[in-house]
Amino acid sequence: MDHSIQDVARLAGTTSRTLRHYGAEGLLPPSRIAANGYRYYDDRALVRLQRILLLRDLGLGIPAIRLVLEREIDETDALRAHLGWLEEEQKRLRRRIRSVQSTITTLEGTGQLMAETMFDGFDHTQYKEEVEQRWGAEAYRNSDEWWTSKSAAQKAEWRAAALALQTDWADAATRQVDPAGAEAQELARRHVAWLGAVPGLPREDGHPAADYVRGLGEMYVADDRFGANYGGVAGASFVRDALTVYADQHL
Repeated sequence: MDHSIQDVARLAGTTSRTLRHYGAEGLLPPSRIAANGYRYYDDRALVRLQRILLLRDLGLGIPAIRLVLEREIDETDALRAHLGWLEEEQKRLRRRIRSVQSTITTLEGTGQLMAETMFDGFDHTQYKEEVEQRWGAEAYRNSDEWWTSKSAAQKAEWRAAALALQTDWADAATRQVDPAGAEAQELARRHVAWLGAVPGLPREDGHPAADYVRGLGEMYVADDRFGANYGGVAGASFVRDALTVYADQHL
């Protein structure tokens, strides 16, 4: 079924001008252009538009969105990776809502504000204690300083690389690629290189330590928060197996 550009703009809560801009940038070409010049979009185009809007909500700009879309193969796997991100964001927003509700209740009554709960869900430090327990306070401190020093554009670029990796992993897992094969091992190489940009991680000879990489793979399987990024337990298990092979052979 084809939808006119006006209908798509209305359904997506955007404008025809924005859709034309996405088309000019190569992100969302119309499915067909009628003789009168009107643009129409089919259902596959609507799925692609949903992906673009999700990526924009993550803070990515046009170049980063193009990079993510060009790297991805299976739309279902890509959306599954997005779902993992959205579920984590939903949890964070729920914590933020509870925090604000608690503040309002306190201000309306006679209770005392608790600084420990006022800012729950407002920053990236929610895993501070967990990271420190796993890899030490210095590891958290170094990575925290590295992240907070980044500009908004740099953070968006980092998220784009993460999302591209997650989608490529999920796609390979769906196709039941051999974890020890060339394709999966190239993904593992990219993953380790991506991790290697973060300061404070346990290292050997300048790269992430083999035991750290193996442990991270195990954590992806054991922790649903991380496993959701790779399509659940099956996808996370595939990532773990590929990372283990890579660590054994190259780290």
